[in-house]
Amino acid sequence: MDTSRPTIAISPCKKPLDYDAAVRQAGGAPRLLDLAEAPGAALEGVDGVLLTGGDDVDPSLYGEAPHPSVEAAETGRDAFEIALVRHALEVDLPIFAICRGLQVLNVPSEPSPHLTHDAAGLPASLAHTVELAPGSCVASLLGPDRARAVNSRHHQAIRVLGQGLVATATAPDGVVEAVEVPAARFCVGVQWHPENFHRTGEFSGLFDGFVAACRGGKVR
Repeated sequence: MDTSRPTIAISPCKKPLDYDAAVRQAGGAPRLLDLAEAPGAALEGVDGVLLTGGDDVDPSLYGEAPHPSVEAAETGRDAFEIALVRHALEVDLPIFAICRGLQVLNVPSEPSPHLTHDAAGLPASLAHTVELAPGSCVASLLGPDRARAVNSRHHQAIRVLGQGLVATATAPDGVVEAVEVPAARFCVGVQWHPENFHRTGEFSGLFDGFVAACRGGKVR
C-alpha cells in the first residue's frame, strides 16, 4: 500500500470501480471494505470513509412501512454502514457520502418529486440541476457557479434533516441533494454520483476536498 497517500475506506458495493478511480485520482489510497469486518476494526489505520451508492436503506429501521419502489440492499449492509458512520463521527473521521450513503447519514423517506431523479442512459447522464448554498463546503469545492447539472439515480430522499446536518444543495422541486455537518472536520453527502465523472472532472473538487481533509491523521 502507498503510505504517502491517505487511506480511504470504501463501503462495500456492487460497482466499486468508479469510486476507486475517483479516490486514486484525488490522491487517496482506496481500501474496499467487506461486510464481514467489524465496523470499528474496519476503520483502524484509515484516514477517511467513503459511503457508496446502492440499493435502499430498510424503511423499518426508521419506523416506516416499505414503499412499493424500495429495493433492499445486500444483507447486513445497513447495519454495517450505520455502525461505520457512528464510529467515524465519534472520532471525527472525514466522511464523504454518495447517494445511498447520504441516506445512511440521514433518515430517508419517499417524497413525490416533480422532477425525474432517475436519469436514463449512461452513468454520467444528466437528470436535473441543483442549487448550491452560498458559503457551504460543497459550493466552495465546486466553484462559483451556484447551479450545477447533476446525474441522479434515486427515489429515496431526505424528509427531515438529522441533528447537526444542514442542507447545502437542492433540486428545483425542493428535494435535498447535498448535506454537510459544519461542526465536523469533513462530513459531506451528495445525492448524485460524482464518481461517474472521474474521467472528465466536473466534480473532482469534491474528491480533492475530501482527500485533503483525510490528510489530517489516522484513527488509532
